[in-house]
Order: sequence, then C-alpha cells, then structure tokens
Amino acid sequence: RQSSSSTSAISYKRSHPHKRHPALTSDYLHPAPPSAEEAVSNILYNTPPIGHRVTKQRHIFNCLVQNEPGVLSRVSGILAGRGFNIDSLVVAKTEVADLSRMTIVLRGESGTIEQARRQLEDLVPVWAVLDYTGFKVIQRELLLIKVSILGPEHVRAQMNSRSPNWQLVQEEAEEEMTPSNALRQTHAHLKSLTELTKLFQGKVVDVSGDCIVIELSAKPDRVDSFIKLVKPFGILEAARSGMMAMPRSPIYDRHDNEMEEPQDEGSGVDASLLPPG
Repeated sequence: RQSSSSTSAISYKRSHPHKRHPALTSDYLHPAPPSAEEAVSNILYNTPPIGHRVTKQRHIFNCLVQNEPGVLSRVSGILAGRGFNIDSLVVAKTEVADLSRMTIVLRGESGTIEQARRQLEDLVPVWAVLDYTGFKVIQRELLLIKVSILGPEHVRAQMNSRSPNWQLVQEEAEEEMTPSNALRQTHAHLKSLTELTKLFQGKVVDVSGDCIVIELSAKPDRVDSFIKLVKPFGILEAARSGMMAMPRSPIYDRHDNEMEEPQDEGSGVDASLLPPG
C-alpha cells in the first residue's frame, strides 16, 4: 500500500477534473430520530458507573478549652489516635483570662468526625467543641513570604548565602549582565511583585537589595493562589499562621414587623351565622 502525502489530494483532483461526488442522501441530511430504547441505552452507556464514594469533607472545629498546660497535647492525641491528619491548628488566648480558643481544620467522613468531636468534648479541660462545617464563617489566614527580586535563577545562590563561597557566587552572577541591566531587572521584579500584592490587598513589610517580604491576610484558598503566582519569582521562605474562623452574625430587619399590615378582626366569618351543614 502506497503512503499518501500532502500532495496526494492535489494529484487526485488534477487527474479527475470532471468527476463529481454523489449527492448526499436524505438519510444523511435529515437523520431519523433515535427511538426511546436507543436514547436510554446511549445515556446509560455514556454515564460513568456510580460506585460507593467516600467523600472526605473539610471540617472546622472551634474548641473552647481551659487555659492550662497539656490541653493541646491531649486534643491532638485524640485526633492522631483516630488517624486524622490536621491541616491547620491555631491556639490563642481569648479576652477571658482562663479561656483559650483552638481552631482545628481536618478532613474526614462526617460520622467519624462527629465521634471525634464528642470525644473531644468529653475531655475535662474542654468547655465546648463547635463544628462550623456548613455554616457561613469568616476565614482568615496570615502569610509572611520572602520572595527574590533578582530572578529565579539566583534563588539557589541566595538560599546558600551563608556558605563560604557566597561572595564568589554573587560575583559570577553579576558578571553575566551589566550593572545597569541587573538594576533594571531588579526594579522590574520589584514593581511586578508590588502590583501583585496590591491586587491581593496585601502589603510589603520589608525590602532589601535582593528580596522582598510580603504580608497577606486572606482566605486559605486565596493565600494558596498568591503563593502559586509568586512562585516563578523565587520563594526564599514562607510562613503561614493557619486558619482562623468566626461565624457570621445574622442580620435582622427591625422594620419587618412594623411594615406588616394589622389583621382585621372583623373580616372573619362568624360560624353561628352560617346555615347548618
């Protein structure tokens, strides 16, 4: 069998200049609609099989505990004993002197999570454990990230700046471009990072000759997106506080009851005036 090339179609049309292709039939232009059996079979064939899926939902625990030593180890020990991997854990004192708040984020099945919540609540120094899953909550996480402004090719040298040959590495990097080009590139990276920080409503807290430190307070998903966007510049160091959560307060309109029209007591029908039956 001969292999065809890009000029095979042109050669064919030149050798058959007056040959016409047959007209399309009505079955091709107007195909008959499928029957109900064919339609159902097609839907069932293209639908993936529905198996037993165990979804691990993210749960947010708000634990109010007594401010005393050893509480954190007991709480984390119960979760570790049940095989939970804690995604985030934030502990801090509240406005009450003897009360601390723990915000724990973990993933698991709802039934197992509820058993763990009850077991945590049975601990003596634990006042209450609230599950904010499914509620409207305000989520915030603090990020401090140090990003290079020299370029990603110098990140490894910057991270090894404490080594004895750091001065030699820096001199070799400066020899690759002129001082003017290096200064222009540094300011371009600094400007891009500053504009990106403003878009995420963060702020620059420190600037040096080779790196910049950015502070960002946002939702965990937004923090993840910001880290992905600054990663091409070269991340030298990053620290995340963990997620803090607080439920939103409902808004009640006090004018709703005032706007309701009073019911007319005389509009009702007296049952004694109705005919029998």
